[in-house]
Amino acid sequence: MVNEEIVKLARKIIEDHFAGKETEVPLDEKAGVFVTLKKNGELRGCIGIPYPMNLGLALKEAALGAIRDPRFPPVRKEEMKEVRVEVSVLTPPERVKDPLKEVEVGRHGIIVRCGPYSGLLLPQVPAEEGWDLKEFLDYGCLKAGLPPGCWKNCEVYRFEAEIFEETSPGGKVRRKNNKV
Repeated sequence: MVNEEIVKLARKIIEDHFAGKETEVPLDEKAGVFVTLKKNGELRGCIGIPYPMNLGLALKEAALGAIRDPRFPPVRKEEMKEVRVEVSVLTPPERVKDPLKEVEVGRHGIIVRCGPYSGLLLPQVPAEEGWDLKEFLDYGCLKAGLPPGCWKNCEVYRFEAEIFEETSPGGKVRRKNNKV
């Protein structure tokens, strides 16, 4: 079910959680997935699984993780009427030899990995932030807790994503315009 319905299912997982119910997630495909929550256009939570696994389990883990993103106070039940849900379904990450030639802003997400440090940015982030490729790679380093420019000496992986978002909280769902 890699279509608009995946966003409705992510919202249902969260709403059922707040109601004390367990949600059946009958998705057997394998993929990485991230659930992003935005309130008034600002990030409110974003958690996911970058590597392919059972999509149903990954979606459930990502949706429930997003309401508990450690960068923010936990999302409250009453807040969900103000929160837009976005779901990114990822292709498997592939290592690149030359990020400056093999990563395209707006098309690829990145993972920068150096030893035990790792940082991931989704494909939509640099477009939303207005970053060029070098800024994107530098922010991948910062996300990993490393200095800008470290990508030159670290492993860099790229992936693509199908992205679906609510146009308003709990409203119509559309495919987000990206270069996939």
